[in-house]
Amino acid sequence: MSRELAKRRLISVVCNERSGGGKAGRALPKVAARLHEAVPDAEMHVVTSTSFEAARDLTRSVAITAQPGDVVAVMGGDGMAHLGVNACAGTDATLAVIPAGTGNDLARGAGIPGSVTEAVEALIRGKSRRIDLSRLTTPSGTCYVGAVVSSGYDARVNRATNDIRLRLGALSYGYIALRELAAFSPLHYRLTIDGVEREVSAMMVAIANTGLFGGGMRIAPDADPADGLLDVTIIHEASRRKLLRLLPSVYTGKFITNPVVERLRAKVVRFDGDDMFVMGDGEELGAVPATVAIEPGVLNLIVG
Repeated sequence: MSRELAKRRLISVVCNERSGGGKAGRALPKVAARLHEAVPDAEMHVVTSTSFEAARDLTRSVAITAQPGDVVAVMGGDGMAHLGVNACAGTDATLAVIPAGTGNDLARGAGIPGSVTEAVEALIRGKSRRIDLSRLTTPSGTCYVGAVVSSGYDARVNRATNDIRLRLGALSYGYIALRELAAFSPLHYRLTIDGVEREVSAMMVAIANTGLFGGGMRIAPDADPADGLLDVTIIHEASRRKLLRLLPSVYTGKFITNPVVERLRAKVVRFDGDDMFVMGDGEELGAVPATVAIEPGVLNLIVG
């Protein structure tokens, strides 16, 4: 009798149907059918949303009521992954990300399979790991970031990519990266890294938990999201010609050997400067001053 009365495992799928130019919505029926077939003993809830606010509220409501073993699956792009991270962090929910957007950087950097089909099969297998998150604090408030907190040149490119109508994933980002480089000047950063203050003139400062952003750029190629540390990449002031040569190697991670690149690991990073704003997980998240602190093991995540 106790087994019959025991609560069944719950799998909640929250889908942004518009992600990936409608790819998520088109794939959802097959995803739901596969989960019903492969996990028949689980209770299944599938909900859809076409607005950020509704998706945020839906994801949070299922996460805060989750019991151990329950899964909250978010289906969409990096924006949906960011909502899932913030909903599930510090709860009993296990987060599954079904990548159906254009960038999917958080998914790839955290070890989640890159296709919808493979990610669903990973959810069915149920292998998970506990990972760290970055806790970002700005004048607007506090949130978690799963992938990369960025500012400077890369943030300008990310904002411009989000604003264009034609979405081509990494191609869009690469095109705008070249366009923005022609007009960008280095920024003066005021940094405090684990209590040590310094000032630098740099193109960008990226603070990574997982190592990918911008549709596949490997800004911190050996970042480990379970090591209890942030990976900080500083690209110092350099000529446009040198930066133009450097840009393609960011996709392979080989850029880290260039003398203009500085890499550090830290637990807390604070940054400030003029004419800056903050991007995280592909979303604009506020103004400076900003503080990023590592939160070890705060999220249980389905992986491949």
